[in-house]
Amino acid sequence: MAFYDLLEAREQTERDIWLRKALPAQIAHAQKHAPAFARILQGVNPEAVVDRASLAKLPVVRKSELIDSQHRDPPFGGLVAAPVGALAQVFQSPGPIYDPEARRPDFWRFARALFAAGFRAGDLIHNTFSYHFTPAGSMLATGASALGCAVFPAGVGQTELQVRAIHDLRPQGYVGTPSFLKIILDRAADLQADVSSLQKALVTAEALPPSLREEFNSRGVRTFQCYATADLGLIAYETPALEGMVVDEGVLVEIVRPGTGEPVPEGEVGELVITTFNPEYPLIRFATGDLSAVLPGISSCGRTNTRIRGWLGRADQTTKVRGMFIHPSQIAEVLKRHSQIIKARLHIEQRNYQDAMTLYCEVDGILDEGQRKAIEGTIRDVCKLRGELNIVAPGTLPNDGKVIDDVRDYK
Repeated sequence: MAFYDLLEAREQTERDIWLRKALPAQIAHAQKHAPAFARILQGVNPEAVVDRASLAKLPVVRKSELIDSQHRDPPFGGLVAAPVGALAQVFQSPGPIYDPEARRPDFWRFARALFAAGFRAGDLIHNTFSYHFTPAGSMLATGASALGCAVFPAGVGQTELQVRAIHDLRPQGYVGTPSFLKIILDRAADLQADVSSLQKALVTAEALPPSLREEFNSRGVRTFQCYATADLGLIAYETPALEGMVVDEGVLVEIVRPGTGEPVPEGEVGELVITTFNPEYPLIRFATGDLSAVLPGISSCGRTNTRIRGWLGRADQTTKVRGMFIHPSQIAEVLKRHSQIIKARLHIEQRNYQDAMTLYCEVDGILDEGQRKAIEGTIRDVCKLRGELNIVAPGTLPNDGKVIDDVRDYK
């Protein structure tokens, strides 16, 4: 069987031996070089943290707290263990949250996921993730470079130009969201453009419904997915076995009871808490807010690391739309900027495999066209995505505390 490296197939006892050395070293490093971890882990003896049980005694650091901590202590809330000048790039994710990228090759560790999806040195990859503000484009590009692949930096949008580039350049693979891959393939069919060179795809940032995967496969594009975040990089990835997602060798995954740091029994759904071994951004027990569960046993593909079921939703009302996180605080900001809005609720659904969001607003009085366009503009500015506006009568929206109502069904 083909592996990216021998780490993927090592015995669990070897991984445990490595962990007993790597965990204390990372904790000591974070305490010494990241001011926030010096405070969070004050009094912790690094040499005593040698396995999952001892790690579980440490406090969690919540992604939801990053916005406030970075605002208080810019630019990274004291969590980065390298000076800004030593970094390669700095990105902004919705929130805003600022994400560092160091100068090391494959900083986000995506080469492993690309290899498992069938990409090989010498391939040309059509990368449709954004190269603007967010790190997604760089995540895949640096991983492809480490693997020995060339990249066409397509970015987002401009569907006909994307189709033309694929027709002309004949890339072997696609990376991006699954919904945009469908848009490209459908548009190519409409234009009678030959995009048959695309034979493999690695998709992320959105769910991949089984029916959509089957459609891609039937059109000659064998499609795999992975799970990653802007803070952590790659967390887990699919392999040809298609038996859940194998955890990346550069992170340690815990599944905990949401809102706590307490691990749940194997198989139970809980919140993903991640510890990285990244020296520049040493996130320790970082609570993502995402839900998943551990699968028993190891993959039949021969990779021996823990497997998870993939992304199973959010532990809070934060959700992801077209690859971008949407936070309740962003909806609150829309209300703050428009005094006519009494109450609002963001409704998220799927239409023909594409995410769509509508902001339902109870308003004081009647809005003219200019006021409606101003609110739609604020939605776009604050959420970094377009959303429809639906005005409803006061008292119409449910009194259930929900700010974001995600009704997508991925069957």
